[in-house]
Amino acid sequence: VQLQASGGGLVQAGDSLRLSCVASGRTFNSYTVGWFRRAPGKEREFVAAIDRTGGRTYYADSVTGRFTISRDKAKNEVYLRMNSLKPEDTAVYYCALKLYDGSYYDPNNYSAWGQGTQVTVSS
Repeated sequence: VQLQASGGGLVQAGDSLRLSCVASGRTFNSYTVGWFRRAPGKEREFVAAIDRTGGRTYYADSVTGRFTISRDKAKNEVYLRMNSLKPEDTAVYYCALKLYDGSYYDPNNYSAWGQGTQVTVSS
C-alpha cells in the first residue's frame, strides 16, 4: 500500500488548510495513520495521529488546539485540518501507516510513506 498526501499550498499566516491522505491499492481503515512534517534543514517530526477506530487522536504540542486529525472510513481518507497557520508550520507534510508497536510519536514505527505535500505559510 502507498499513501498519498495532498491539499498543501501557499497561504498567509492565520489562514487554514485541509490536507488529505488516501491509500492506493488497499484500504487503510484497520491502521493508525499519522501525519508528519519535515521543514528545510530539520528532521521529520510528528504532527498528529489517529487510531483505527477514529476514537483516539494524538497531537504534537506545537499544533495542539490548531490542528485536527480525522478520518472518513467510507471514503478511506484521513484528513488534517490546519487552522491559524504560522510560518513555522512551513514544511512538507507526509502521512504514513503505523505498522509497528511503540510510540505514536516515533516515525520509525510507521511505514508506507508516500510523496508529501508542501505547505508554505508566509508572514
